[in-house]
Amino acid sequence: MLNLKRFKNRYYLYMPIPQLSRNNNQRWRQTTHHSSKSGHWRENNNNQQPLWRRWLRPIILLASSFFLLFAIYIAYLTWTLPSPDKLMKRQVAESTKIYARDCQTLLYEIHGEQKRTLITLNDIPANVKNATIAIEDKNFYKHGGFSVVAIMRTAITNLLFSKKAGGSTLTQQFVKNAVLSNEKTYTRKIKELLLSYRLEQNFSKDQILQMYLNEIPYGSNAYGVEAASQFYFGKRAKDTNLAEAAILAALPQGPSRYSPYGANKDLLITRQKYILDLMVEQDYISQEEADAAKQTPIAFQKRIENITAPHFVMYIKEVLAEKYGEKTAEQGGFNVCTTLDAEKQKAAETAVTAYGDRNAKQYNASNAALVSMDPKTGEVLAMVGSRDYFNEEIDGQVNVALKPRQPGSSFKPIAYTAAFIKGFYPETSVYDAPTNFSTDPANPYEPQNYSGQYYGPVSFRQALAGSLNIPAVKALYLAGLDNVISLAKTMGYTSLGDKNRYGLTLVLGGGEVTLLEHVNAYAALAREGELPTTIFIRKIKDAKGNVLEEFKTPTITKVIEPNFVRMTNSILSDNAARAYVFGAQNYLNLGARPVAAKTGTTNDYRDAWTIGYTPSLVTGVWVGNNDNSKMKIGSDGSVVAAPIWNNYMKAALGNSPIENFNTYTIAPDTRGILLGQGFAEKIIKIDSASGLLATDNTPPEMVIEKTYAQTHNILYFVDKDNPNNNTPTNPENDPQFSSWENGVAKWITSKQAKDHNFVVTQPPTESDTEHKPENKPLFSVFGLTQNQIITSEYLSVALTASAPRGVKLAEYYIDGQLFSASNELPFALTRSLKILPNGDKKMTIKVCDDIYNCSSVDYTFTLNIPNTGQNYKFAISLATPADKSNFSEKDLPLAIKLNSLSPENIAIIKLYTLKDNQPVEIATKKIVRSDIETLFWNFSPAFPAGTYTIWAEATGWNNEKIVTKKIEINYLPSKVE
Repeated sequence: MLNLKRFKNRYYLYMPIPQLSRNNNQRWRQTTHHSSKSGHWRENNNNQQPLWRRWLRPIILLASSFFLLFAIYIAYLTWTLPSPDKLMKRQVAESTKIYARDCQTLLYEIHGEQKRTLITLNDIPANVKNATIAIEDKNFYKHGGFSVVAIMRTAITNLLFSKKAGGSTLTQQFVKNAVLSNEKTYTRKIKELLLSYRLEQNFSKDQILQMYLNEIPYGSNAYGVEAASQFYFGKRAKDTNLAEAAILAALPQGPSRYSPYGANKDLLITRQKYILDLMVEQDYISQEEADAAKQTPIAFQKRIENITAPHFVMYIKEVLAEKYGEKTAEQGGFNVCTTLDAEKQKAAETAVTAYGDRNAKQYNASNAALVSMDPKTGEVLAMVGSRDYFNEEIDGQVNVALKPRQPGSSFKPIAYTAAFIKGFYPETSVYDAPTNFSTDPANPYEPQNYSGQYYGPVSFRQALAGSLNIPAVKALYLAGLDNVISLAKTMGYTSLGDKNRYGLTLVLGGGEVTLLEHVNAYAALAREGELPTTIFIRKIKDAKGNVLEEFKTPTITKVIEPNFVRMTNSILSDNAARAYVFGAQNYLNLGARPVAAKTGTTNDYRDAWTIGYTPSLVTGVWVGNNDNSKMKIGSDGSVVAAPIWNNYMKAALGNSPIENFNTYTIAPDTRGILLGQGFAEKIIKIDSASGLLATDNTPPEMVIEKTYAQTHNILYFVDKDNPNNNTPTNPENDPQFSSWENGVAKWITSKQAKDHNFVVTQPPTESDTEHKPENKPLFSVFGLTQNQIITSEYLSVALTASAPRGVKLAEYYIDGQLFSASNELPFALTRSLKILPNGDKKMTIKVCDDIYNCSSVDYTFTLNIPNTGQNYKFAISLATPADKSNFSEKDLPLAIKLNSLSPENIAIIKLYTLKDNQPVEIATKKIVRSDIETLFWNFSPAFPAGTYTIWAEATGWNNEKIVTKKIEINYLPSKVE
């Protein structure tokens, strides 16, 4: 019990302590007598006083007045200090309630009842006392209540460097917590100093230390070291070991921040080890004892409470303690209305739990976190800090949303946005080629794409959508590392420090960011360049119903011009652009609702991310392990994080109105090279027979389109610091130029370049001479005359033909459909006509040499043969592949088999797919003779990985058509992250 004691007509705070006597030793004040000598100043010849003397009197008067007023003020404060009676009156503790955004749904109640057990100093082990003194006030037994040096140090740190620094002695802390309020004013600070001095004059140091250890808050309503030891360890303070003693000493500075049940348990352990080092430094323990204590496991008691959204609530509690003080936060009777949306929080927890359990079993990913906010206001709507708050095996109480982790490729949009600000565009192209970006031969830096492949010339749109690594590093270099880091900090990232720590690796996630700040930065993208301040609390009322603070208007800071952000949004919301990697049906797609999204994975599978947004909702998901151990290979963001994100976004958005992203504009004076024009390739039609330029005489069968390379990197065409200026005069002066050029040279001679039909040789300048009229065959037809009436079933036609290059082929067409063909002498036709309906017909006979120099002649005839009982019907169906089947590059060309009934009645079969929602012919079979026909689809770069709808159409000789059932097949992508 704390009691009152009267001494010399004054009351003092007193706590009875066994075997301790009052310290009435008074220090005699020594009076020093000073003598002063007066001097005589002569007046000058002009009888004028020096300037300093004329100002001396006013200065003395002003200073005297100031000190007099200050003395009166101090006297007033001394007179108004709390009386002993008031010191002993404990405020009645009231519970603080934390609500969701509707101010009705209770998330958590901080119970106001204090837990306190008073004990004597003899019952407090030396380690607890020494650890407390070592961290809180190493000069406790030397000062008289406060330290002038510490006060001056704190003032300088606070005023000059705008940083908080502790300057309170242990005595001051006791007065602050036991006597005064938590208001942060100079008046309260002066009162604290005066009371501390009084306390030191009337109680011994041991008495003050005992009162401190019985009074100070240790968190969770545990006041005093005995209650804290019982609460955290389930044992009395005198039974604690050295490791536990250091834990207890670590808590008072920030009980909510350092709580072992909160998000910062790692900070608590770090502080414990620091205290042990201080105890060694101050000769309380040996180094061996400290090392042993650091290795001693700490068994905290399990905490079971009725709590909703625990990570969010504990963060709110920490914010309240920081702003209003630990004691007020726990006992002030506050009603706190937060920003949390109870329904969205439930959807977030459901998604994290469902896919989190799957990830733990299949991918060795034990944990996940999710943050969702309204980008228009900055309000946090949902926060899940771990897969299970109460699961100690995964450190579930750690709020991973607040912990720095490497973002992988999810940081790339920041770098590309900086490049757009610099003057580049989504259409700007670079080479995705093997490149050593290091200028130090001893330390090469050669990043690779996730798939191990290189795609050659790609636009920024393709590169960012497909998450290609080499183009991302080039984009960072073009944007400028300083510009990217500056933009990132402007967008709210606080964990990026010295740029030399990262270099060009920053764009691949070499830095560390928190999920909360990552989501808030993406909110700036959703708001087209406006950064909202993150908001957690909408309103706080005290126990009397007074509004202490209230969120009314969002705080928005413009950080980027809208048009540059629209470029980034255009890419991240372009599902077709990322389909060549992720497929058209992926977890970054929300169907008809436009959504921008980006995944990220660290190289060693320690972190996987998905961040995505609409104009009204931005959500980020992290998956990994709290101990930073690796997940299984293949645990990329699109596999383990994107499903959680997709599940939550669909539930959270529900049937809300669909919103579109705005389109960007291109400046009218933009250089063509910045829009990808003339960067890497030029397509030229070539005569395949001669290898020269195709002419009007070149038949379509002999025309091929070849891509001829521009074999220079982007730095050859563009000055990175002034991209819209003319081509650089000396591009080789750029330190990256040579390595980028070498990378291009490697790629253009690679197999992948050949697979892309990327030809490096210079295009021909001469035109083809092989295809010309004089090279066409001459031929005569026997067995068919113009306007002939044919009444027999079989038609026989013979030819005599010659050509400079020889005759290699004769084709017979009826009404435009290939009826028969022969590539052997005598190139004759003999075939039944019963498959044809009677009537007027046109036969075209075409004779060609080996390079399709062709001549043709048309004959008209009338078919009039008995067709008694003739059935012209036929049928066709797709046999393989099956609907919804998968295939990949190794399966190309893709064999598509068709079953046909009465194939002789089929004139032609065509295979189709959809491209840009339009039918595109991909294969043709002209002469059908078998019940099973196979057509081959050889994919070109025009058909990237994705889901395709295919079907076949058969045309009969009577021009009737049959279309097969449409099926979907999946061309699987090569994974890129």
